[in-house]
Amino acid sequence: MSTNPSFASPFPSATPAADPFAARHGKPLPRELRTESAGMAWSAFEAVYAPSSGPFRLGSWSETKTGPGMWDFEATLGIGESIRKTAASAPGPVAAMTSMLYDAGCAMEILSFHQHEIGHRTATFLLCERDGIRLWAMGIGESHTESTLRAMISGANRLQPA
Repeated sequence: MSTNPSFASPFPSATPAADPFAARHGKPLPRELRTESAGMAWSAFEAVYAPSSGPFRLGSWSETKTGPGMWDFEATLGIGESIRKTAASAPGPVAAMTSMLYDAGCAMEILSFHQHEIGHRTATFLLCERDGIRLWAMGIGESHTESTLRAMISGANRLQPA
């Protein structure tokens, strides 16, 4: 650590005071999300970017390899007041969940994807778009896949019209 008072960090906006994720987990948010959420308390950040309520909820998730580069995915999704079992064949979980959400009435596109390891868990940040509306979403899970699926559900809930 430099004691030179003229030393300036090349990442001034990544300081914990400006970045709620860095303040909590010691790793910076994607630049655009860091700017958008600057100064937010962690509880406010979680409430906005990883809402715990909304029309979409993820229950179970399973995957079975069916051949070179292809998998069958099954999920239980809560959609509004109902619970639905859904399935998709895809090369990966992001494509499968995108298809499942589309079939459930939420056609969203992922424009940017970022992940951080935080201890034994993973945090995923997605810039999502639907009908010209772009916004960030976050998911934290025990694996890369779980955190990605949680971030996609957060994005779907944030993008779903009221």
